[in-house]
Amino acid sequence: MITSCSGSSANANLQDLTWYNKATISQISEDPDHPKEFLRISIGISPQVFYLSKKNASYTSLLEKLNQSLQKGKKFNIGIENNTNIIKQITDPK
Repeated sequence: MITSCSGSSANANLQDLTWYNKATISQISEDPDHPKEFLRISIGISPQVFYLSKKNASYTSLLEKLNQSLQKGKKFNIGIENNTNIIKQITDPK
């Protein structure tokens, strides 16, 4: 799987995000250190680990998209907050 990463965005509100374009999820699990706060999300064949906050207002919709990717291989553009490794946004690739 080829995943591209982009640090820029046209939207000023998204400048603090690094984007993984056309990425697929390889694993979703509870974070062993903070199971009530985060899920661990692995992206790609040689997985990079990121986190989904259970306190995020969009948690349910983000998790639904992550599960679609994991179970059906659907590709998404995934926005990771810089310096935290927390998934903040998921969009359909254009």
